[in-house]
Amino acid sequence: MDNLGDIRLFVETANLGGLSAAGRRLGLSPAAASARLVKLEAELNTRLFERTTRQLRLTEEGSLYLAHCIQALAALDDARAALLAGRTAVMGKIRIAATSDFGRRMLKKWLDEFGELYPQVQFALVLADSLSNLLQDDLDLAIRFDVPPDSSMVARKLAPNRRVLCASPSFIATHGVPANPGELDKFQCIVLCSTNGIANEWRFTQGQLSETYVVPSALARETNDGAVAREWAVEGKGIAMKSLWDIQEDLRADRLCIVMPEWRTPELPVHAMYQRSRYMAPRVRALLDFLIARFADENTALESLLLSKGYI
Repeated sequence: MDNLGDIRLFVETANLGGLSAAGRRLGLSPAAASARLVKLEAELNTRLFERTTRQLRLTEEGSLYLAHCIQALAALDDARAALLAGRTAVMGKIRIAATSDFGRRMLKKWLDEFGELYPQVQFALVLADSLSNLLQDDLDLAIRFDVPPDSSMVARKLAPNRRVLCASPSFIATHGVPANPGELDKFQCIVLCSTNGIANEWRFTQGQLSETYVVPSALARETNDGAVAREWAVEGKGIAMKSLWDIQEDLRADRLCIVMPEWRTPELPVHAMYQRSRYMAPRVRALLDFLIARFADENTALESLLLSKGYI
């Protein structure tokens, strides 16, 4: 604890990209800030930054240390807030991650609703279709449609998640629809890709039947952004595999239709993920409880929508 100020200086320097700016924020002169950073590196016997005449760049060891320092400082700040305001106080910033399409179309408005209930809460919303690293990205929660085999994270199921093939009415009017997965090779398809590869293996079941269709990469439209995939489908560019959570408003407005609804795909339930060892601040607990209730309500509405459209 005797070098807590030095650690805060290190974190601010990494965030701001410069020692002088970090020193100004903490009320330190450039000389004092430089001396404290040198002192911290000496105590750790590790170089945290590569120094050039123009900038500071984190070393590999510095990046590792930064991730843990951010978590430690956040825990200390949460503990202080709990002592000052009481353990039931819902206030402060929540850092939350979600996939791009769901985050823009659903989660964003839910966070606005939560903010109206708790006006002292602020949000940092990170949208990406790749799996976020909760520790390195300094996240309190991540809303995911898949769960990695990582025992350091708690995965709390929020709702079922059915994925479907979808296309626009104009695309269907022009090209028709496949009767079964084996006919998909006659249609333009839209697929997602990421650092883990292309998600072009589509698996289906109907009763006891099971079929797999691999979308030819050379013939497909590809994107690493789920929102773009949905927009292409709405614009009539092809058939896409999407979560019902992403396209429910498009189904309701008849901008998209479900293709082959009798063929089911494997479900990847929606989960809230958070660090197992991290203290859960009252604001994060309140948001998690809010999301559990919100997903339950929306899932009921989604089932009613599918029934009204004749998809179930």
